[in-house]
Amino acid sequence: SNMSSCLEEKHSRIFVTGPIIVGAGPSGLSVAACLSNRGVPSVILERTDCLASLWQKRTYDRLKLHLPKHFCELPLMKFPRNFPRYPSKQQFISYVESYAARFNIKPVFNQTVEKAEFDVASGLWTVKTQDAVYSSTWLVVATGENAEPVIPDIPGLKKFTGPVVHTSAYKSGSEFANRKVLVVGCGNSGMEVCLDLCRYNSLPHMVVRNSVHVLPRDFFGLSSFGIAMTLLKWFPLKLVDNLLLLLAYLSLGNTDRLGLRRPKTGPIELKNVTGKTPVLDVGAISLIQSGQIRVMQAVKEITKKGAKFVNGQEMEFDSIILATGYKSNVPYWLKDNSFFTKEGMPKTPFPNGWKGENGLYTLSSGTTMMEL
Repeated sequence: SNMSSCLEEKHSRIFVTGPIIVGAGPSGLSVAACLSNRGVPSVILERTDCLASLWQKRTYDRLKLHLPKHFCELPLMKFPRNFPRYPSKQQFISYVESYAARFNIKPVFNQTVEKAEFDVASGLWTVKTQDAVYSSTWLVVATGENAEPVIPDIPGLKKFTGPVVHTSAYKSGSEFANRKVLVVGCGNSGMEVCLDLCRYNSLPHMVVRNSVHVLPRDFFGLSSFGIAMTLLKWFPLKLVDNLLLLLAYLSLGNTDRLGLRRPKTGPIELKNVTGKTPVLDVGAISLIQSGQIRVMQAVKEITKKGAKFVNGQEMEFDSIILATGYKSNVPYWLKDNSFFTKEGMPKTPFPNGWKGENGLYTLSSGTTMMEL
């Protein structure tokens, strides 16, 4: 069968002496740097044409890190001295690029992993991209939990005649100046987009479908995240959670009254159990209090010109922005179900979820860093 042997040859086979790392985001680069620091080579396969593509391609212009910079530093190289406490998107990208340069990390770009599986006979992982088949003893999954935008299934969404944009494609509120905008989702992206829209005089209506923890980003000049991390060294989690809720109450008041119901579980516990990040408020709450951002309950259906809400209300909107987050794409390409749930999260809970069998490793993504 001449034909089949020709097809077989189309993919060059590449043996990698160190690990194959999937993803050139902050976590993939960190692994490569730490390995190279110990003299271990590795190959990073990256599906886009750049480092940290989420930051470069899918974030709006005003984004800043929500956590103080020292929590977001990559190993072995500090941020430049002159960085502010919350670096901007551009600053973070420049840091990532100089990080890769410093450790001489050169990912193979434009390599989409179609399939990765462990071959028991040879004891190797084979990782197939559109161009080649890579094999190695070790596989590191560093694609993060934010690989694919989640588009919710809202009845009638296709009927809407105005623009519908996922936050991954949102750049700035300037395109929505003076418009009435329906923002679906109240996580960090939903809140930040509403804030940005207000700067351009839009009228954002934010749909809150689920309960949500909103915490102040800073409290008396200290970051809430920093306070929490420090206290967790000394005190039980439930106590720290209650303290954070007290700080939130003192700083933001009772958010339930604004239509933002808090979950029964505390913020840190919820993050550990479900991966759901609390919202760190950078100004949206005061705009909700002043009525510049309107909080809406769930949408029943989208109409040609707007939306019908569950409570019977009907409204017209110029645009819809989906702040509905992201999901992992690991389940589509990693052929080994023993390790990840179908949502693409490691089955073993934090902090032990990083090591699988047969030389498989994973990094819980950079969600701590960008928490979009």
